[in-house]
Amino acid sequence: MTVQLRRIYQEPAPGEGRRVLADRLWPRGLRKDAAAFDEWLREVAPSSELRRWYGHEPARYEEFRARYLAELAEPAGARALERLRALAAAGPLTLLTATRDVALSHLTVLAELLERPGPGPGSAASSP
Repeated sequence: MTVQLRRIYQEPAPGEGRRVLADRLWPRGLRKDAAAFDEWLREVAPSSELRRWYGHEPARYEEFRARYLAELAEPAGARALERLRALAAAGPLTLLTATRDVALSHLTVLAELLERPGPGPGSAASSP
Protein backbone atom coordinates (compact mmCIF):
# COMPACT_ATOMS: atom_id res chain seq x y z
CA MET A 1 0.00 0.00 0.00
CA THR A 2 1.38 3.37 -1.01
CA VAL A 3 0.30 6.51 0.87
CA GLN A 4 1.97 9.83 0.11
CA LEU A 5 1.54 13.08 2.02
CA ARG A 6 1.62 16.41 0.24
CA ARG A 7 0.41 19.96 0.43
CA ILE A 8 -2.60 20.80 -1.74
CA TYR A 9 -0.65 23.73 -3.18
CA GLN A 10 1.92 21.41 -4.81
CA GLU A 11 1.46 20.34 -8.40
CA PRO A 12 0.44 16.71 -8.85
CA ALA A 13 3.34 14.36 -9.54
CA PRO A 14 3.31 11.16 -11.59
CA GLY A 15 2.29 8.08 -9.63
CA GLU A 16 0.32 9.88 -6.92
CA GLY A 17 -2.84 7.93 -7.66
CA ARG A 18 -6.01 9.22 -6.03
CA ARG A 19 -5.55 12.62 -4.42
CA VAL A 20 -7.74 13.20 -1.35
CA LEU A 21 -8.00 16.53 0.41
CA ALA A 22 -8.21 15.66 4.12
CA ASP A 23 -8.88 19.10 5.61
CA ARG A 24 -12.11 20.33 7.19
CA LEU A 25 -11.71 23.87 5.78
CA TRP A 26 -11.11 24.92 2.20
CA PRO A 27 -7.41 25.79 1.66
CA ARG A 28 -6.75 29.51 1.92
CA GLY A 29 -5.90 31.25 -1.33
CA LEU A 30 -6.71 28.26 -3.56
CA ARG A 31 -9.28 28.74 -6.27
CA LYS A 32 -11.75 25.85 -6.46
CA ASP A 33 -11.30 25.54 -10.20
CA ALA A 34 -7.50 25.29 -9.75
CA ALA A 35 -7.51 22.59 -7.05
CA ALA A 36 -6.10 19.27 -8.25
CA PHE A 37 -7.70 16.52 -6.18
CA ASP A 38 -10.17 13.69 -6.69
CA GLU A 39 -12.13 13.79 -3.44
CA TRP A 40 -12.58 16.09 -0.44
CA LEU A 41 -13.06 14.02 2.71
CA ARG A 42 -13.76 16.60 5.44
CA GLU A 43 -14.92 14.02 7.99
CA VAL A 44 -11.45 12.49 8.30
CA ALA A 45 -9.92 15.79 9.42
CA PRO A 46 -9.55 16.77 13.08
CA SER A 47 -12.41 18.77 14.57
CA SER A 48 -12.10 22.54 14.49
CA GLU A 49 -11.73 22.57 18.27
CA LEU A 50 -8.86 20.07 18.21
CA ARG A 51 -7.15 21.85 15.34
CA ARG A 52 -7.30 25.20 17.15
CA TRP A 53 -6.06 23.67 20.42
CA TYR A 54 -3.14 21.96 18.70
CA GLY A 55 -1.99 24.99 16.70
CA HIS A 56 0.78 22.81 15.21
CA GLU A 57 2.89 23.22 18.32
CA PRO A 58 5.44 20.35 18.30
CA ALA A 59 5.22 19.96 22.09
CA ARG A 60 1.49 19.15 21.77
CA TYR A 61 1.81 16.62 18.95
CA GLU A 62 1.55 13.42 21.05
CA GLU A 63 -1.53 14.69 22.88
CA PHE A 64 -2.98 15.88 19.56
CA ARG A 65 -2.38 12.41 18.09
CA ALA A 66 -4.17 10.72 21.00
CA ARG A 67 -7.15 13.09 20.81
CA TYR A 68 -7.32 12.74 17.03
CA LEU A 69 -7.32 8.94 17.25
CA ALA A 70 -10.24 9.23 19.67
CA GLU A 71 -12.11 11.39 17.14
CA LEU A 72 -11.42 8.85 14.39
CA ALA A 73 -12.93 6.13 16.58
CA GLU A 74 -16.27 7.97 16.59
CA PRO A 75 -18.79 6.86 13.90
CA ALA A 76 -18.24 9.70 11.39
CA GLY A 77 -14.47 9.49 11.70
CA ALA A 78 -14.49 5.70 11.45
CA ARG A 79 -16.60 5.83 8.26
CA ALA A 80 -14.25 8.38 6.70
CA LEU A 81 -11.22 6.31 7.70
CA GLU A 82 -12.80 3.23 6.10
CA ARG A 83 -13.30 5.24 2.91
CA LEU A 84 -9.58 6.08 2.94
CA ARG A 85 -8.74 2.41 3.56
CA ALA A 86 -10.78 1.42 0.51
CA LEU A 87 -9.06 4.04 -1.65
CA ALA A 88 -5.63 2.97 -0.41
CA ALA A 89 -6.40 -0.70 -1.09
CA ALA A 90 -7.39 0.17 -4.67
CA GLY A 91 -4.04 1.76 -5.54
CA PRO A 92 -1.68 4.63 -4.75
CA LEU A 93 -3.19 7.31 -2.52
CA THR A 94 -2.02 10.84 -1.84
CA LEU A 95 -3.39 12.65 1.20
CA LEU A 96 -3.48 16.42 0.84
CA THR A 97 -3.54 19.25 3.36
CA ALA A 98 -3.03 22.99 3.41
CA THR A 99 -0.93 22.67 6.57
CA ARG A 100 2.62 24.00 6.20
CA ASP A 101 4.33 21.29 8.28
CA VAL A 102 3.00 18.04 6.89
CA ALA A 103 5.24 15.97 9.20
CA LEU A 104 3.43 17.38 12.26
CA SER A 105 -0.03 17.24 10.73
CA HIS A 106 -2.96 14.86 11.00
CA LEU A 107 -1.86 13.29 7.71
CA THR A 108 0.99 11.49 9.46
CA VAL A 109 -1.51 9.88 11.83
CA LEU A 110 -3.74 8.88 8.91
CA ALA A 111 -0.84 7.42 6.93
CA GLU A 112 0.26 5.40 9.96
CA LEU A 113 -3.25 3.98 10.33
CA LEU A 114 -3.57 3.18 6.63
CA GLU A 115 -0.21 1.48 6.37
CA ARG A 116 -0.75 -0.95 9.26
CA PRO A 117 -3.33 -3.71 9.31
CA GLY A 118 -6.13 -3.44 11.78
CA PRO A 119 -9.76 -2.49 12.16
CA GLY A 120 -9.30 1.16 13.04
CA PRO A 121 -7.76 3.82 15.24
CA GLY A 122 -8.54 2.09 18.53
CA SER A 123 -5.97 -0.61 17.80
CA ALA A 124 -3.33 1.99 16.94
CA ALA A 125 -3.99 4.29 19.89
CA SER A 126 -2.10 2.13 22.32
CA SER A 127 0.93 1.62 20.11
CA PRO A 128 3.54 4.24 19.21
